[in-house]
Amino acid sequence: MNNSLVDKKKTQMDFIAPAKEGEIVEGTVIKATTNSLYLDLGAKGIGTISGKEFFENKNQLKNLQPGQKITVKIICVETEEGYRGLSLMNAMQDLAWKELAKEQEKQTVFDVTVHSANKGGLICFLNGIQGFLPTSQLLPEHFPRVEGADPAKIASELQKMVGSTIKVRIFDLNPGQNKLILSEKAVQKEEHEKKLISLRPGAIVEGKISGITHFGIFIIFEHGLEGLILSSEIPTDKQLQVGQTVKARITEITNNKVYLSLKI
Repeated sequence: MNNSLVDKKKTQMDFIAPAKEGEIVEGTVIKATTNSLYLDLGAKGIGTISGKEFFENKNQLKNLQPGQKITVKIICVETEEGYRGLSLMNAMQDLAWKELAKEQEKQTVFDVTVHSANKGGLICFLNGIQGFLPTSQLLPEHFPRVEGADPAKIASELQKMVGSTIKVRIFDLNPGQNKLILSEKAVQKEEHEKKLISLRPGAIVEGKISGITHFGIFIIFEHGLEGLILSSEIPTDKQLQVGQTVKARITEITNNKVYLSLKI
């Protein structure tokens, strides 16, 4: 019965709605073989998931029964056998990207687990899509502050975050380039901006040194805000270390960044 349905619809394919490569469609399972799955695509004809597409997704396909519906992507308008070539994985990825685009518009906050790290940032996954969280988008408490900005030491510090769960927002995405950029900073952007409103250049604040680099030091002060004191604003005879409490004068607030001076 299944074979006759496949053959009948196959002969009708030239007279029904044209299919387009890249189209996402819903299909009804007709039958399965050891290396192919046949789907009724309605007006689009008959399609198959076969070859590499079948074996790479065999675990997801093996329990499907005739009559069940799944979403697939047309990757070939007509195969050598005369069917629509289909992909389950491509469809899942396309749908995942579309869902992520919606969540970006809503500025959704996600809890993600850090999968791995390199000198540039952290690797996390959203909806099965690999995302990258660059160090520039990390919160101050997670930013790797190492002497001389040594790449190996930065990577080593970031490796300590692997396995941890952090909150992120989607900073940028481009499905065509398979690019998903995440941000920790964006989660606290509104709150951060509200805190900055109360600050004024010339004000004296007290904070703890959170990092020391060749170009200056970072301090955490009021309400968890972070500021940078450039080397030129540090007295030459001043001995400093991470964790030390210091008083500093706000010199400038630019692009949501706070600059300070120890020359009070």
